[in-house]
Amino acid sequence: MQTLSDHILDIAQNSIRAQASRVEIDLQENITEDSLVITIRDNGCGMDETTVAKVTDPFFTSRTVRKVGLGIPLFKQNAEATGGTLKIKSKPGEGTTIEANFGLSHWDRPPMGDIAGSIVILVSANPGIDFIYRHTTEKGEYTFDTNEVKEILEGVPLNDPEIVMALRQMIRENIKEIT
Repeated sequence: MQTLSDHILDIAQNSIRAQASRVEIDLQENITEDSLVITIRDNGCGMDETTVAKVTDPFFTSRTVRKVGLGIPLFKQNAEATGGTLKIKSKPGEGTTIEANFGLSHWDRPPMGDIAGSIVILVSANPGIDFIYRHTTEKGEYTFDTNEVKEILEGVPLNDPEIVMALRQMIRENIKEIT
């Protein structure tokens, strides 16, 4: 995972595997407080306390195809390298919330990467899932909500190639306005 957008994509994929019908991705950048908080919240199947305690161990995974799970442990390691933290709250049947706090200007913080590209990949590959992406800075807030986009598109699928390109451009331009 070289960028924060890679981490976001990975954690959101975990939400999808957990059968979430709604995934919220919040980024809060605060230059004054030198903080970046990334929160990913879903309404998937959730985890019990034992599983939550194990998910930051790279040698634990709930997947059967491989014996290691590096996504969450690497996310935690990257947050802690900047003086930050990673918190996980989850309940079976209710969903999971992962919150990572980073030192915004810390030299060990991975670059943001292509957030717009990651959001569009998630949306176009999973058109039946509701995604909400919020990005807040001291300059303002941008919210992308697939339910609002679906209403505007009046039945045109979110994974239509022209729509995918337009969404990526729209998200990039809106992020640029607040960063």
